[in-house]
Amino acid sequence: MSTAVTDPKYYAVVEATWPTAAKHRLGPIILREGQGGGSRVSAASVDGKATDAEIEAAEQAMRAMAQDCLFMIRDGQNDLDAQLSARGYQVKDPVNLWVCPIEKLMDVEIPRVTTFALWSPLEIQREIWIAGGIGKERQAIMERAAGPKAALLGRYDDKPAGAGFVAVHDGVAMVHALEILPHQRRRGMGVWMMRQAAFWAAENGATEMAVLCTKENAGANGLYASLGMTNGGQYHYRQLPSGA
Repeated sequence: MSTAVTDPKYYAVVEATWPTAAKHRLGPIILREGQGGGSRVSAASVDGKATDAEIEAAEQAMRAMAQDCLFMIRDGQNDLDAQLSARGYQVKDPVNLWVCPIEKLMDVEIPRVTTFALWSPLEIQREIWIAGGIGKERQAIMERAAGPKAALLGRYDDKPAGAGFVAVHDGVAMVHALEILPHQRRRGMGVWMMRQAAFWAAENGATEMAVLCTKENAGANGLYASLGMTNGGQYHYRQLPSGA
């Protein structure tokens, strides 16, 4: 896998398709109010450089929001990475960005009644997400997304198999919250749902597909590689341990 430097446009795509509840600027630091929606919508980020005093102020603000002290470290932010490491922050959830031209996922016709793209989500989709740990806080993120968006439903043998979310920003369709029920895995549902996302996204102005995946998720990384997607970059988080 390549170690491409992430194009900054993808950070904007993440922000738009998986939006935080609120953002606040504190000098060069952008604070995010995630309301329990996970690292992606809760992590602070730094534009340029931040002093230790500015980081301390950000820590106080994050604690006031009842959130962990958490920063996203983007490609090229080696100084920030070292600065936070020196303050006791630990690496959390290194992430791969997978990208490809949209037509790469549109070269095979999807079998009839295998997948659907719709909005708003059906109750069965919400149940599949909940079973996979994607609760109401993360589902609220989907509701906040302002651009074109769809909830993906996968079916196998006439039974629900998976759920996902896709949204478009600036010509890029990003897939989030792709969850396959355990007893429906290894049946190609992830492939068909990614292809469904592409067909839907093409109808909504997208020319490129993207998805994020933690580096430790070997199965999902293998899926995206098998679809011909390529590594478009990576990032990770730094989190201050509780009590530090």
